Amino acid sequence: MDLNLTGKLALVSGSTAGIGFAIASTLAEEGARVIVNGRSQSSVDEVVARLKEKTGNEVLGFAGDLSAAASAEELVRRYPNVEILVNNLGIFEPKPFEEIPDADWQRFFDVNVLSGVRLARLFLPAMRRADWGRIIFISSESGVQIPAEMIHYGMTKTAQLAVARGLAEAVAGTGITVNSILPGPTKSRGVGEFVETLARADGKSFEAFEKEFFEKVRPTSLIKRFTSPQEIASLVAYIASPLSSATTGAALRADGGVVKSAF
Repeated sequence: MDLNLTGKLALVSGSTAGIGFAIASTLAEEGARVIVNGRSQSSVDEVVARLKEKTGNEVLGFAGDLSAAASAEELVRRYPNVEILVNNLGIFEPKPFEEIPDADWQRFFDVNVLSGVRLARLFLPAMRRADWGRIIFISSESGVQIPAEMIHYGMTKTAQLAVARGLAEAVAGTGITVNSILPGPTKSRGVGEFVETLARADGKSFEAFEKEFFEKVRPTSLIKRFTSPQEIASLVAYIASPLSSATTGAALRADGGVVKSAF
């Protein structure tokens, strides 16, 4: 299927690895002009080169911490006409509630929520002038079913859902859509490394740990495995495309059925 993305300028925050990389790669394969973002220039340059070689399409880069206002403003000065904004930048960390200090709550909010809020605010005027745009927040099933082991993370993912729905209401009647994607437990680089470390500590293989995880920690999963980053990217690519014009204000689950709800 042709997603009609050829030539569209797309920014994927936090896209040098994991889900962000898979999204950037998929959009580039569909013909979009993708801006890869990461904290270090070397990692951005490496991914830009890989995607150019893989797709033969134009791939751009921006190195900077997009949880910082100065970096976001510099990005917008350099690329003012972004048409597709994928707010993927995020961090996670299991930690008991009593041990989460104020600084961690603020850090998680700045990275996971405010970075996307700021970018949406900065790019929205150009989208309004063009009467077309796509704003996508990569939230999580943890925004619906708050994990007791990382409540601060769950809080940020719920906040993203609220921002996305409110912003969709604010642009009602335009050619701009705003949606959230809710991945379930996904074998991204960070999660994969974390799980591998836990598995080794328990003297288990990744496969054995995965089986136990979905029996005890996420028993409501219907696929009984970690989702792949590419499975998330495929949904994002469609939502980013002109073909998805009737989908806005939605929280779209790619959670493997973890959320036990028909809605």
